[in-house]
Amino acid sequence: MGNGDTSIIFTGPFIFEVYTWAGMTYKRKKYHRGDTHLKKGWRTKRRTKDLDEIDEDLKEENIKQLLHQEVDLDKPGAAQHYCIHCARYFISQTALHSHFTTKVHKRRLKALELEPYSIEDSERAAGKGSYTAPQKRKIETLTADNDTDGVPQPKTVKMDT
Repeated sequence: MGNGDTSIIFTGPFIFEVYTWAGMTYKRKKYHRGDTHLKKGWRTKRRTKDLDEIDEDLKEENIKQLLHQEVDLDKPGAAQHYCIHCARYFISQTALHSHFTTKVHKRRLKALELEPYSIEDSERAAGKGSYTAPQKRKIETLTADNDTDGVPQPKTVKMDT
């Protein structure tokens, strides 16, 4: 066996992979060898806002602050191109508008159609009060109006069912 050769040893119900490297063997079982896709989900470095936090951002007083932010050079695009629904900054206006046509953005709009789950809903579901199912809303993409400083109104219309 040369450097980097492998051989499999059958000892009872377990299979050990023995790696030979520089004359020594490596006999440890590799339980979490294929978990890299799971580890990315556990990490918090690229964590985005939850849907209830985004729903809080969709209120009138928060929309104006988020769409008309001060220049911050630490954020992409100096914090001037922000998608409220996805909680993401973009480097340019064209990148933001091309994001509006992607599946990721459309899925987020679909996820925001249902009202977020609240503590009152959980109490009603537990038997303290009458439970009402969450209402569906129609949400359209919000953009900053460069012509006016007015606040764009989120179009939330209660839908049947």
